[in-house]
Amino acid sequence: MKNAMTVDVEDYFQVSAFEPYINRAQWDNLEHRVERNTQHILDIFAAHNVKATFFTLGWVAERYPELIKRIVQEGHELASHGCEHVRVTQQTPAQFRADIRKAKHTLEDIAGIEVLGYRAASYSIGRDNLWALDILAEEGHQYSSSIYPVKHDLYGMPEAPRFVYHPIAGSDFKEIPITTLKIGSTNYPCGGGGFFRLYPYLFSRWAFKRINQCDLQAGVFYFHPWEIDPNQPRQENLKLKARFRHYLNLQRMENRVMALLADFQWDTMQAIFLDSDR
Repeated sequence: MKNAMTVDVEDYFQVSAFEPYINRAQWDNLEHRVERNTQHILDIFAAHNVKATFFTLGWVAERYPELIKRIVQEGHELASHGCEHVRVTQQTPAQFRADIRKAKHTLEDIAGIEVLGYRAASYSIGRDNLWALDILAEEGHQYSSSIYPVKHDLYGMPEAPRFVYHPIAGSDFKEIPITTLKIGSTNYPCGGGGFFRLYPYLFSRWAFKRINQCDLQAGVFYFHPWEIDPNQPRQENLKLKARFRHYLNLQRMENRVMALLADFQWDTMQAIFLDSDR
């Protein structure tokens, strides 16, 4: 069974945890590492013959159009991560519509292809702003991967379905959640990011095998370009929790990702969850 490999294309200074410390107006004055890191990820995927979905910020696409063209030219799926990593919980419906419309058009104009997918910054769609899914469908997206069915201090909707579903009545639009492992009545995150860096690799491998063999479902994995970059500039004066979450095991991440690529079969979100319907 193939699983979906996804990359959230954003730079280290754009993560939500750094919002209190780095002003958006400063972004262009900081060292940019997203282009180099994403190029390296593309090299890794090419070496393993893996196709993936790249949920990309419009901000990144505007500054690195050749990177966007390479993603598409090498057979990967290009999808939207919004314009500037603003959480949906911080936007009105009108602001959200303007953001996703601009990001979609920016990506499509550069790549010359239609963008079908969207992932919210920090999985910031949940029970209190499900209106965002209707707007995504109205603006031409065919799926979202934005609702994380876990309990978390920053995001999550634990009562949401664990696997792909249709959240809008009478619509083909899909929500495709990040993979979770259900033990008892609780969903545990096991689909990438900081949890992948926290858990021993053997646990993550076991969890994905269980999803495939017991749940008989395709998994969804994600990571960020900055997570394979242990030499990124360090932010000062971070709270302990933010420092722990961001910097934990960065030096181990690349090798763990390569192990995952070798242990499982991978493809894009579109190939696994959309093309099978056509």
